[in-house]
Parts: sequence; C-alpha cells; structure tokens
Amino acid sequence: MARDGFFISSQLPQQRTFDGVPFPAVLSPNPAAPLRTIVEFTGAIQAEKAHVESLLKSSGAVLFRGYPVQTAADFNQVVESFGYEELPYVGGAAPRTNVTGRVFTANESPPDQKIPFHHEMAQVAEFPSKLFFFCEQEPKSGGETPIVLSHHIYNKMKEKYPDFVEKLEEHGLIYIRVLGEGDDPSSPIGRGWHSTFMTKDKVVAEERAARLGMKIEWTPEGARTIMGPIQAVKFDKSRERKIWFNSMVAAYTGWSDSRNDPTKAVKFGDRSLLPPDVINDCLNILEEECVAIPWKQGDVLLIDNWAVLHSRRSFEPPRRVLASLCK
Repeated sequence: MARDGFFISSQLPQQRTFDGVPFPAVLSPNPAAPLRTIVEFTGAIQAEKAHVESLLKSSGAVLFRGYPVQTAADFNQVVESFGYEELPYVGGAAPRTNVTGRVFTANESPPDQKIPFHHEMAQVAEFPSKLFFFCEQEPKSGGETPIVLSHHIYNKMKEKYPDFVEKLEEHGLIYIRVLGEGDDPSSPIGRGWHSTFMTKDKVVAEERAARLGMKIEWTPEGARTIMGPIQAVKFDKSRERKIWFNSMVAAYTGWSDSRNDPTKAVKFGDRSLLPPDVINDCLNILEEECVAIPWKQGDVLLIDNWAVLHSRRSFEPPRRVLASLCK
C-alpha cells in the first residue's frame, strides 16, 4: 500500500500477518521521490521518523530494502539519523568486532553454526531497546536472521505449558557462562572476559558486572559469570502485553563450546533444572512461528527488542551482516 512521502510499504512472500498487521513491515523507495544518496536517505528517515516508529510499534520490526546503503560507514549514518543513544556491548556473550563508529559485526561464530532465538542481551539487566542489522554482503545461501513476535510465543507457551510458564514467571532464570581471558571465534558465546567487560582489570570487571546484576567467580583459566535470578517474562508497557523476554532456548541449546555445557548454562531461578522436553518444544514453536527473509545487499533491519526475538541460520559464505545496539 503506497503513501505520500519517501517510503512505500511493500510486501514480500515470507511476511506473515498477526492481528491484521504485516510482520515485519517492509519499506521500499517511492519512485515519485527517489533517494539516490545516503545523505538523501538519512534525511528522509529524519523527515519521516514518526511514521517509521509508528510502524515499528505496530509491527515490531521494519525492513528497509532498496536504499543506497553500501558500506559500514553508510550504515553508521543510518543509525545516527534516528537519534537513538548507543548502548555499549558490555556483558554480552557473542564475539564481535567494532567496524566503525557505533557499528559492530554481528555474532562472528562459524557459518555452520545456528544461533538460536533470543532477545538481545536478555540475560543481563541492561539491554538494548532497539537493534539494527545491515547486510553488507549477502550469503551464497542460508544465513537468514529469522524473527518472531515475543508476545505470540508467550501466549503459545502459556496455553501449552501453563505450569512451566507459571514457575518461570515466579522464579525467573539464572544464566551461567564460563569465559576465557581472550575471545574464542570458534564459539557462538566465545567472548572472553576482557572484551565482555571491556577491561583487563579484574576489579573493574567486577564493578561492571555488578552494575549489570552479575557475579564473577575467577578461575585459573578465566572466569565464571552468574546472572540472576532475572525475569524471563516481562511486561511491555508500551503495548500492554507480556513478552517471552529471555535467552532460555539460546542458552540451553546453543551455549556450547569447550568450556560450557548448554544444559547447565540456564536454570530456574530456584536453581532447579529446566525440563528438556519443554525447551525443545519451545524451540519448535519458535521455528514454526518465525519469519525468515533472505538477506539482500543493502538491507537494513530495525528491530524493537521489546517485541521481537531473533536468531541466525547457518550459511554458505561469504556473508557479512553488521549490527548496532541502542538504549
């Protein structure tokens, strides 16, 4: 459906509709108002920010496709044009590299590894409200970033496993991760404690962990972090609904490397074990309800982290997707 202005709403075959709203919203160039340069595109964003944010609130995610975003520097300008405050990536588990400005690589784990569904940094107290992804180089195959509506997953789980969800809401979750000093690029959670806390000073690391509500136990090889109990179900005040705000499935099925056993990486807040059958079925529900749109070079995806979980599928290289986090 077209509208006057710089953007028109488009449709893709992978989109789904929830409560009459397309998910995600897709914006494409308006032929009547072409945007030929990155400066024109960022100017259009500033002019129509209220419209974009309205789509983001109703849909949960907005995909910009067909715009002149070619480089990391271009992407940085796009992020800056929204005027959101940057959130430093302190406490997150994924190995990332700063590219330019407030732009980082997305999770650098090997291409044959899937990254399960999660809300960004749901395992720490300070998390981004919004996140941007940019496809600088599309993969030969695979490599989608599937997205799924969090309140929809909560409702599905509440209906199917009411006792489990009740316990989850009462006790929350505890996340446990073992870290080395340096980063391990072979692991999806391979960020060492030096980069996790952006320091090599143990005292400073402990202070930064404490601000996140996290405890550090030092080991001969590195550190063990304990986060929680922390809420696994939150209430989205802006939309007045409960959301499945956790990294439970990601931790239980994906926090696996030479240091970490994923089945021990997350527990109920009372330290009792999670039921494997429920976790595995939750993974199935997430996959069944998600939307996975193949990346195209130049795509920019804006996600409301209060509304949407995301993941990453395995892929055939090359693939380069960049990210930026906002408070």
